[in-house]
Amino acid sequence: MPASDNYSYKRPKRFISGHLETIYPALFRKVKGLVPAERERLIVSDGDFLDLDWRKQRSKKLVIIQHGLEGASDRSYVLGMTKHFFNHGYDVLAWNFRGCSGEMNRAVRFYHSGATDDLAEVVDHALPNYQNVYLVGFSLGGNMTLKYLGEANRSSKIKAAVAVSTPLDLSRGADNLSTTRGKIYERRFLGTLIKKVRDKAEAMPGKIDTKPLEKIKTIREFDDFFTSKLHGFKDASDYYEKCSSKYFLQDIQVPTLILNAKNDPFLTPESLDHNLTRDLPNVTLETTAHGGHVGFISINPEKVYWSERKALEFCQQV
Repeated sequence: MPASDNYSYKRPKRFISGHLETIYPALFRKVKGLVPAERERLIVSDGDFLDLDWRKQRSKKLVIIQHGLEGASDRSYVLGMTKHFFNHGYDVLAWNFRGCSGEMNRAVRFYHSGATDDLAEVVDHALPNYQNVYLVGFSLGGNMTLKYLGEANRSSKIKAAVAVSTPLDLSRGADNLSTTRGKIYERRFLGTLIKKVRDKAEAMPGKIDTKPLEKIKTIREFDDFFTSKLHGFKDASDYYEKCSSKYFLQDIQVPTLILNAKNDPFLTPESLDHNLTRDLPNVTLETTAHGGHVGFISINPEKVYWSERKALEFCQQV
C-alpha cells in the first residue's frame, strides 16, 4: 500500500523533543479505570512458560499485544492500548516474553526480536475461542509481529495488525543506540539485560558463561555474546539479518499498519523508508514528524494517545 507522511498527529506544545515524548509517558503516564487482568500461565512446547494477562468481556474479537524490549504486560503503553480496545468491545490478551513477567523463565533461552515461535504458541492458544483476531506490537514486539505475519501463511482469523515504533532494520537500530542519540536508552537496557544473564547463570550453573559480561558496552556486543548464541544464531550480524522485519514485509497477507515517528531516538532512516512498503498490497508505513518512541502523546478528556486511536481505527476499518 502507498506509504505516506501522516500530518494528523500534532504533539502537545510542551513536548519539545523526541526524547521528552519518549521518556515522559514511560515514567509518568498512569492508565486508570482498567479492569484487573486474569493471569494465565501457558506451558509452551519446550516446557518453558509464558505469562498471559487476559481482559475478557465475552467478545468474539481479540487483540493480542506484544510489548517492547525489557517491557512487560503492565507497562503504560500496553495498558493504554489495552484499555482503548477493551472499551470498544474487544477482549485483550497482553503477554509477557520469557523472563519479563517478574519470574525467571525455565529454559536457558530468553526472548528476542525474532522469537515468533513463542508468538505462534500464544496465537494458536487463543484462536479457538475467537472469530476475529488482531495483533498489535510495540518496538521489538512490533518487529516480532511483522516477522510472524510474513514468514508463513497464518490463520484466516487474523484480520489485521499494527506495529508501533518498530525498528525494521535491527542492525542499524542496534548501532543507533550506541550513538549520542541513543546512549541513555542503551545503558538502561544493558543494565536489566545483564542482570538477567547473571541471575540465570547463577540459577543454572554451567549453562551460561558470564565472562563476556565484563567487556560488554553496547547492545550489539550483548547480542553478539548472548542473544545470538543462546538462540541459535552465529553472531549478532546473523541474528539481525535473519530477524529484521523489513525482509518479511513483502509476504504479509493481512492488512498491516506500521506507525513510526521521524524524531524517534531509536529509529534510523532504514525504518522510515517509504520504499519498503510502496508496492506492497497489504502493508502501509505511516511516518509522523513527531511522536518519539512509543509516545504519540495526546491531551484529551479520555486520556487516549494518538497511536491507540489510530490502531483501533485501522482494525475497525478492516
